[in-house]
Amino acid sequence: MSPARVMVVDDHPVVRDGVALLLRAEPGLAVVGSAETGRAALERAPALRPDLVLLDLRLPDMLAPEVVAGLRRVCPTARIVVFTAHGDHHGVQVALDAGAHGCMIKDAAAIDLVAALRRVLRGERVIDARMVPGEAGNRAALARSGLTRREYEVLRLAAQGRTNPEIAESTGLARNTVKTYLQSALHKLGARNRVEAIGKASEAGLL
Repeated sequence: MSPARVMVVDDHPVVRDGVALLLRAEPGLAVVGSAETGRAALERAPALRPDLVLLDLRLPDMLAPEVVAGLRRVCPTARIVVFTAHGDHHGVQVALDAGAHGCMIKDAAAIDLVAALRRVLRGERVIDARMVPGEAGNRAALARSGLTRREYEVLRLAAQGRTNPEIAESTGLARNTVKTYLQSALHKLGARNRVEAIGKASEAGLL
């Protein structure tokens, strides 16, 4: 039986090399390639045909939920595990909502990481036991931003790479209403466009 094909997406070479070294000794798992940015990951994934992608939560060019959504399109059978140094980051939940199959904290013991990857490959959803529920922090960040729940929901879906028509279909809102909520969110966040709004919301701990 061929080993499961693993792709590592992280902008730090030490992480990419470390995971490759770790999995080299693991039967049934093989690192077949890596990428240092979200765009590079989406470009290389179709040729690499990974069974599992270990994805850094914070990449220099794209938000993790966008990469997750993109990977689901170009490699629909691949399992995606978010890899993060921040156990309480709200972006984890957004990445999971976008279709990630699990999340592990980067300082996980080697044996725990390997076990988690194997479980995800078996079809389980695995969340690092040390992950801190972010709902309280999310409410506080939401209050500081001035965003309403609906504005936040629309912005969160936009962060997953969804278009206005897709957001409208998902939420049951009219397209013009989605546009109005987005414009209101942009104004409250002091952003000039959707991309800038998503970036500012991420910095504020909302995404």
